[in-house]
Amino acid sequence: METDTGLTRALIGAVEHKCDLINMSYGEPTLLPDYGRFVDLVNEVVNKHRLIFVSSAGNSGPALNTVGAPGGTSSSIIGVGAYVSPAMAAGAHCVVEPPSEGLEYTWSSRGPTADGDLGVSVSAPGGAVAPVPTWTLQKRMLMNGTSMASPCACGGIALLLSAMKAEGIPVSPYSVRKALENTSIPVGESLADKLSTGQGLMQVDKAHEYIRQSKNIPSVWYEVKINRTGKSMPTSRGIYLREASVCQQPTEWTVLVEPKFHEGASNLEELVPFEECIELHSTEKAVVMTPEYLLLTHNGRSFNIVVDPTKLSDGLHYYEVYGVDCKAPWRGPIFRIPVTITKPMIVKTRPPLVSFTRMSFLPGHIERRYVEVPLGASWVEATMRTSGFDTARRFFIDTVQICPLQRPIKWESVVTFSSPYAKSFAFPVVGGQTMELTVAQFWSSGIGSHETAIIDFEIVFHGIDINKEDIMLDGSEAPVRIDAEAVLASEKLVPAAILSEIRVPYRPVDAKLSTLTTDRDKLPSGKQTLALTLTYKFKLEDAANIKPQIPLLNNRIYDTKFESQFYVISDANKRVYAIGDAYPESSKLPKGEYNLQLYLRHDNVQYLEKMKQLVLFIVRKLDDKDVIRLNFFSEPDGPVMGNGAFKSTVLVPGKKEAIYLGPPVKDKLPKNAPQGSLLLGAISYGKLSFVGLGEGKNPKKNPISYQVSYIVPPNKVDEDKGKGSSSTSSKTVSERLEEEVRDAKIKVFASLKQDLDEECSEWKKLSISLKAEYPNYTPLLAKILEGLVSKSNVEDKIAHGEDIIGAANEVIDSIDTEELAKFFSLKSDPEDEEAEKIKKKMEMTRDQLAEALYQKGLAISDIESLEDLTWIYVDVSDSSKSENIGYMETNSKVREKAEPVAAPEGTKGGKYAPGGQQDLFEENFKELRKWVDVKSSKYGTLLVIRERRCGRLGTALKVLNDMIQDDADPPKKKFYELKLSLLDEIGWSHLATYERQWMHVRFPPSLPLF
Repeated sequence: METDTGLTRALIGAVEHKCDLINMSYGEPTLLPDYGRFVDLVNEVVNKHRLIFVSSAGNSGPALNTVGAPGGTSSSIIGVGAYVSPAMAAGAHCVVEPPSEGLEYTWSSRGPTADGDLGVSVSAPGGAVAPVPTWTLQKRMLMNGTSMASPCACGGIALLLSAMKAEGIPVSPYSVRKALENTSIPVGESLADKLSTGQGLMQVDKAHEYIRQSKNIPSVWYEVKINRTGKSMPTSRGIYLREASVCQQPTEWTVLVEPKFHEGASNLEELVPFEECIELHSTEKAVVMTPEYLLLTHNGRSFNIVVDPTKLSDGLHYYEVYGVDCKAPWRGPIFRIPVTITKPMIVKTRPPLVSFTRMSFLPGHIERRYVEVPLGASWVEATMRTSGFDTARRFFIDTVQICPLQRPIKWESVVTFSSPYAKSFAFPVVGGQTMELTVAQFWSSGIGSHETAIIDFEIVFHGIDINKEDIMLDGSEAPVRIDAEAVLASEKLVPAAILSEIRVPYRPVDAKLSTLTTDRDKLPSGKQTLALTLTYKFKLEDAANIKPQIPLLNNRIYDTKFESQFYVISDANKRVYAIGDAYPESSKLPKGEYNLQLYLRHDNVQYLEKMKQLVLFIVRKLDDKDVIRLNFFSEPDGPVMGNGAFKSTVLVPGKKEAIYLGPPVKDKLPKNAPQGSLLLGAISYGKLSFVGLGEGKNPKKNPISYQVSYIVPPNKVDEDKGKGSSSTSSKTVSERLEEEVRDAKIKVFASLKQDLDEECSEWKKLSISLKAEYPNYTPLLAKILEGLVSKSNVEDKIAHGEDIIGAANEVIDSIDTEELAKFFSLKSDPEDEEAEKIKKKMEMTRDQLAEALYQKGLAISDIESLEDLTWIYVDVSDSSKSENIGYMETNSKVREKAEPVAAPEGTKGGKYAPGGQQDLFEENFKELRKWVDVKSSKYGTLLVIRERRCGRLGTALKVLNDMIQDDADPPKKKFYELKLSLLDEIGWSHLATYERQWMHVRFPPSLPLF
């Protein structure tokens, strides 16, 4: 889908290349019309650089208030609706019998906007035979939508611009738009059809004549700002009376009209002389009363309008106030003020039921009904009955409600009736707000049949009034009390609640602010775009479906002041597992540690500075078996006592009843749920009347549900914490202090770096000092071995390998292997605290022994690969244990029985004579095999090396493949490099080539650029 970064760069490129005309066929609903970062940039390129911006109105019709952003909601953009002509219907759509007149496509979005603007500027043909990708196995195909209408209009405007340039007429988006709107042919019979078609079907030839005639008139855009008299906010671009309360009395509105010139207009030659005498007109003076004249200068002028809807019938009413230049009435309206009134019917019956009977439908016909949803209603059960037709009929059923600072609340369904029958629907509603019900027969449905379809539509409002819609369980054992009441009619209270997700908050571990390149990220205003890259780290203990969430930014592209948001989820190998933008999606990730990089852009550094500690949520979906079903109780102590379970009851109007929602059982909480995270789910209270007995248990599938959340409390305190063991308590204070000092020294020693020569020297001195101070202390010797293994800047690899072998031998010699073996030969009592502590200590010792044997084996193998034939002398701290490791051969030689050889010059004699060499690698491996599973991913590398040394390359490859497959962590590059070397040695070049190509995917050199 589109991104703000791509849209912004497109605007920058259009200005840079001095484009005259832009088309865009993207859009979505919006919280606020004519608002957002992208809209601000569009205003700039239109007003300053004189670009003409054309965009699709959207395909969310036939209900009103469905125009999308930015095409249908932005003042600087020409929003285009989709029109189908009889010729298009016959030639492109191949209908049996084309309509007698052209009409708007049924799905084309309609106005007005939430602030009363018309929404659609003009209409254009909404179908085209367009090029398509070759994977469709065809060159072109019929496409239809406002995405086709917008480029069609753009092409017509291009003809206008070509003529204007050829005739020397200055190009202005203001004059071109005025010409298009004032010369369009109206579509439809009523004035209210403008909400669907705008000013009508655009006429290029007439628009050209209009422009030629008005070429000497200043290019001016008339900005209209409207406030209800006595209120400074909100400001709108039209008058929209939608709710029942504002239709019960006249209202007065203050209108400010300000002429806007293009940036750079001369003050003395254009702004000061500007003066127009305007005659104001109302399309219905009995409803919309306005002054007769207005003298307009550059500084603008305000006047008042009175709207009286009290005598109007229920339904849709549309009027206009427009201004005409007294000196040039041929110009037509130079500004328009849309006045839309949707007067709803009031539901007074109890139970609340509304029926719309005997509605007649022909192809393309639309019926709109407006109902004030009764207070206390939260969902609707509707029944649609059809009759009176022969061939199949296709209907669009839409409902729309408008709430402040929300996107339109829309429910829609498309139903095809092959024969007359009844169908039931259920959808949520908001009590106290006007609901539009739109039923439309698809424009091409039923063509060829002259029978009229008859529709009966019945609506029954239901609702259970709750004192708190969104429930928060605070993590304690206390339940939450919920008051429920049926306001409209008797309702069955059947509560259901589940927790199905866990949401964990994260702060960024790194924030980098950078200036982007000047070639494509420098705005037309000259400001430079900045980028903020935030890095988050998270860990999954098991494979899971996760979705990142940023509540401040998500689900908004056009109605946000931030330019873009991208994220990339990668592992330690920089392999990308998921990418996303403003609309994050769930991704299945394997177990492991991950980095998430979030990318934000803006030209204001202060805004980005405020985002450096932006909280991000990782939402993990629970498996079906882990979903928690919450219980309801009729008593406050029910969750603890286990009695008073609540199932259902019948609510009677006028009487409240209370229930308790209990917290989840602690044993059912998902593992790895950190303290402070949230378990999220849904809760519902009602049930559809036409749902079976076994259904309705999932609140998300009920007609209306709300969010329920549970704060994960701290884990239970470890009962052993704070209790000293018998061995610890038996030690004196000085002994315990000495142990604490020793452990602190080792901890500091383990944290030292060895990047520089000075650091390596200090590390070595400290290791010798600590070994002298704490001889044969296994944890210290293990840390020394760990430090040697982690050292990277090694020049003499053979000497380094000898050091590792020596350190490993010291660890091995410090451990009493017989005592260790005896301990693991017996089972310990899990209920004996002291025995469990000893077990943990012995397990740690065993792991240190295994690690020493493992690292020793790797070092021996590394030295084998570096020398053809050598004796290695290892000097350990105990002089009596100094020894020659033995005879080594490289992997490339065929192993034969070693012949007695003289010791190379410079080597020391030891317990092994030259004539009796031993394979120390094999002895070391056999010792390791006694303590651990050598096939595991942790120690399996040594088994692969062993099989390779023995010439069993196939077995080595199989072991390595099993390790790669069984390893739950992200793939380790060393495993795949070892696999490549095995494949090369076996001679399977085709597999080696395949694996090398995949190395670029598994281990990319860097993350992709945003």
